Amino acid sequence: MGLVSIYDYLVPVDFNTINGDEPFAKGMIGWFLEAENDTDAADLVIIGSAEYRGQGHPKALEGADAIRRQLYRLFYWHPDIRIADLGNIQRGDRIADSYAALEVVAGELMAAGKKVLVIGGSHDNTIALYNAFAARKQIIEATVVDALLDIDPEARMPAASFLLEMLTGEPNYVRHFNLLGFQSYFTYPGLLEAVDKLRFDCVRVGRVQERMEEIEPMIRSSQLFSFDLQAIAHAYAPALNLSPNGFTGQEACKLMQYAGLSNEVKLTGIFGLGKDDVNGLTSMQVSHMIWYFMDGMHKARHEASLDDREGFTEYHTLCAEVDTLFLQSRHTGRWWMQMPDQSFVASSYSDYLSASHNDLPERWLRLQERN
Repeated sequence: MGLVSIYDYLVPVDFNTINGDEPFAKGMIGWFLEAENDTDAADLVIIGSAEYRGQGHPKALEGADAIRRQLYRLFYWHPDIRIADLGNIQRGDRIADSYAALEVVAGELMAAGKKVLVIGGSHDNTIALYNAFAARKQIIEATVVDALLDIDPEARMPAASFLLEMLTGEPNYVRHFNLLGFQSYFTYPGLLEAVDKLRFDCVRVGRVQERMEEIEPMIRSSQLFSFDLQAIAHAYAPALNLSPNGFTGQEACKLMQYAGLSNEVKLTGIFGLGKDDVNGLTSMQVSHMIWYFMDGMHKARHEASLDDREGFTEYHTLCAEVDTLFLQSRHTGRWWMQMPDQSFVASSYSDYLSASHNDLPERWLRLQERN
């Protein structure tokens, strides 16, 4: 199956519907896409989902098109990052049919070397993205941003339980999993204990906010990145009503920028926007998150490869009698740490500080524990 056949699963974007009576100004994203929407040349491909049955909505919702209306009116600052929009996944008779269609489309685009961004749909659409890797028997790291831990075995809705299948199904292709931004008062402690026994990492929202730079290496190492908009505080995403607490709009943009910066992240989803988007503020928030995702891709394009040491500053440390090399990018300031097998892993400045004080970094220890 190739790129030609994936169009059987898609409903193309209707630019007239998105644009309405007001034309896109020169330099806007929509202005460029109306002129050229070329999948073959694209670095980033956007696809939408109208599948919300997993969240309890029996009918299709237009969250993806609401996001497009805001996104296309933003100015295109990163023309070196070519984008294409293939439209929306056709909604199947059953929810499993919608999952299967999204899996096929995302998998084929990924195989063609494209970064894929899915917008709209409920959070359980993440399972389709995971299945795109599983179908290729590709072992991955996955990062999910969410206020909740969607692993409730007694939940009626897939949106509240899909992680159970993703993390415990057999055969399983998740080497490591990160949950970022969970809110403790919404989370049963026993579920966190079960996840911890699998040596997965769950980081509370406050911890993420305090040390954003420590979170970036987690995202950088992931192949799948999924963002549930319920992780954002109501004030910044008023179409969502989970909590007055959560990430600010700026923090959500920063997390998406980290995902764009990662050369490892192949499939990304921003899920949860359905209806009741007063004044379009939540769809506007998502459009800004996508803009920063593109900004991250732009910065990553100018990053030197690890083999090109001219692009990095080298720091040698002797920590617990282990000779450890750290590299810091001269372009983005990001850090990498050499492991005993001579491979380099994403790390942070605090990892370097720990090693320079003769303490093995916690990240180093956890990676060794998982190997």
